[in-house]
Amino acid sequence: MRHWVLAHRPDGLPKGSDFRLERTSLPAPKDGEALIAVDFVSVDPGMRSRLSGDSYAAALGLGETVESAGVGHVVESRSARLPEGATVMGGFGWTTHAISDGRGIQVLDPAIFSGRITPTASIGVLGIPGLTAYFGLTDLGRPKAGETLLVSSAAGPVGATAVQIGKKLGLTVIGIAGGAAKTSYVRDDLKADAAIDYRAESDLAAAIKRAAPDGVDIYFDNVGGEQLDAAILNLKQGGRIVVSGQVSEYNAAAPRGIRWVTPFITKRLRMEGLVVYDYRKRFGEAQAAIAGWINDGSLSYREEIVAGFERLPEAFAGLFRGENFGRRLVRI
Repeated sequence: MRHWVLAHRPDGLPKGSDFRLERTSLPAPKDGEALIAVDFVSVDPGMRSRLSGDSYAAALGLGETVESAGVGHVVESRSARLPEGATVMGGFGWTTHAISDGRGIQVLDPAIFSGRITPTASIGVLGIPGLTAYFGLTDLGRPKAGETLLVSSAAGPVGATAVQIGKKLGLTVIGIAGGAAKTSYVRDDLKADAAIDYRAESDLAAAIKRAAPDGVDIYFDNVGGEQLDAAILNLKQGGRIVVSGQVSEYNAAAPRGIRWVTPFITKRLRMEGLVVYDYRKRFGEAQAAIAGWINDGSLSYREEIVAGFERLPEAFAGLFRGENFGRRLVRI
């Protein structure tokens, strides 16, 4: 197998030399095991912090395979749990093949993963990005019909799902995205009530004020930094901030942090982060709801496929330059 390992701790934006492509011989599967060929691998901005140190999980060790979700198929099996030819999903990492006894592996039901729902949706809208949007908004956001929701990185896999769930819950939804194409997608495809191109605004707080003159009840934060501060200035009394990600801060030597703290007192604001694995026992509930919405045509998702296993490090670094448009996956 070929696999990408962490060669150096990144300093700022990850670069190709921070990773090393290695080849390793795999043994034949033992009784109860199967050989899996990985077809698609995810690249995830949340993984960036673990390349430098401890985060929501322990730091990735130097020389260890970079962790990520993947979709593959069973090539050879000596396991009743993993029949040959089955399409499977699991945390394979940046690798072309894996030997597994089935622990942590999900065999994808072709009755579910067909038509509108592709197998790669299992590591996207039905995986960690979609589940983060679902639980972050419904649990931490505590939405009430008629309230106003503001979402940053609204064209990304988490943000786009949050925008659409917000509309389904009867919220007025405003999305922030970068560039005309992404802003149009948020407004026209995702049906947000308003979309703000932060790249075209010299005063983002004022732009949010124009879109939400009566204020914002919930801010779903995927970006942090200046966008978070601009949102804080527009929150209503009792406003809630859901911290899903901080993509603008991950590569900063000295993160900007929050400048506006006084409104937390004067407006009685609440800010809370989430690690979606805390909701593991409820994943089935969320996946059933999201799958139902996809199948009835009321929720859509966008995937961006990068071809070539060798391009994994560059595909990952591109996330922090805002290059991706939808859930970015690498096809092996």
